[in-house]
Amino acid sequence: MEKINLSDVQYPLLKSLKSLEEELWLNPKIEPFHSGIEKSPLTFEDVLNAEERLNRFAPYIASVFPETKEADGIIESPLIRIPSMKQKLEGDYAQNILGELLLKCDSHLPISGSIKARGGIYEVLKHAETLALTHGLLTLKDDYSILDSDRFRTFFSQFSIAVGSTGNLGLSIGIISAKLGFNVTVHMSADAKQWKKDLLRSKSVTVIEYSADYSKAVEEGRKQADADPFCYFVDDENSHDLFLGYAVAALRLKRQLEKLNVTIDENHPLFVYLPCGVGGGPGGVAFGLKLVFQDHVHCFFAEPTHSSCMLLGLMTGLHDKIAVQDVGIDNITAADGLAVGRPSGFVGKVIEPFLSGIYTISDEQMYKLLKDLVDTEKIHLEPSALAGMIGPIKLGKDGSEYLQKHHLTEKMKNAVHIAWATGGSMVPAEILEQYYQLGHQ
Repeated sequence: MEKINLSDVQYPLLKSLKSLEEELWLNPKIEPFHSGIEKSPLTFEDVLNAEERLNRFAPYIASVFPETKEADGIIESPLIRIPSMKQKLEGDYAQNILGELLLKCDSHLPISGSIKARGGIYEVLKHAETLALTHGLLTLKDDYSILDSDRFRTFFSQFSIAVGSTGNLGLSIGIISAKLGFNVTVHMSADAKQWKKDLLRSKSVTVIEYSADYSKAVEEGRKQADADPFCYFVDDENSHDLFLGYAVAALRLKRQLEKLNVTIDENHPLFVYLPCGVGGGPGGVAFGLKLVFQDHVHCFFAEPTHSSCMLLGLMTGLHDKIAVQDVGIDNITAADGLAVGRPSGFVGKVIEPFLSGIYTISDEQMYKLLKDLVDTEKIHLEPSALAGMIGPIKLGKDGSEYLQKHHLTEKMKNAVHIAWATGGSMVPAEILEQYYQLGHQ
């Protein structure tokens, strides 16, 4: 592929990005919430509608996934304080973290064990509902547990679903689609872990493997759907439904913070650090958080040094018209869920007025943080889920310009930091142990 020539003078960070150095980029296009939201194609009402749809499906989810019964079929993850990890970070990086540090455990979401259990499952449920309503098999007033029947499974078996994935999205789409009765094909990129492919195949999902990266898997998934009028393509790069499924997390997080007696307001700012691949998961969550907390929340994306695609897209304003390979970055990282070379243009443009910044993190740091979290809090995550953990350190070391500009310096002692843990609970024990050992190096 022909390289895109960008000027190091115009983009001072470019040289260190190409050298795979860790960097913090602050978004010069961030706006106050009220002016930013006027540019958005999506609204608060869209997010509330998505939450209502998930509530309608809750009886079905509780019926077919026993692990969700206790929560009445609501797919949600814990929000916990991690004081020992905070202490470890402060000691290792010689940097105080002002305020408190919490972990949002999307790593432990039921059904598919990652943040993708939000958007991925939501989009498939919405598609299933649309089909059932259109064919007169369902009304909005029905108890949706009726979908757990041979009648509905036979109906859905006439239809197919396709998706391209580095792993976790494929898991969530595959598991829920197969459960409903759809024929589902997951196109997996070279980065996808073998255990994820094996798990999908054990659930009667067709897995097609590629030696190329994420973009190729998506392209092939799209081709399959285009050739079959009964096939629905889940488009990780452009889907509004995926995005809205993720955004619902913010409504739930607000209630969880209230339960923990954590205040978020002008004097108690919230900082959220979200691992980023193509952008849908972190973009949707960040969008929801801005709707809920407006200017009191500050969202940062975290990307591997080898896959800094969203940073590159936003920094240059080229969005999906540029890939990391265009500037000589290889897109090879142990953080499989984040191994994306080209960002979502849709997400980049929606999130541009709201995003505070993006930082990059090396694979070595992710493994070290993975080990530290096990040692301090006994929590096991996959490497990509640790990308958010170092956010408060990055902000403290390199973010003083941002804090001053937004009049936050004096308020940081009241700050709340949330590292968003995006995956890990479904990783086989022996692989978790391998990850842990890599953290010692």
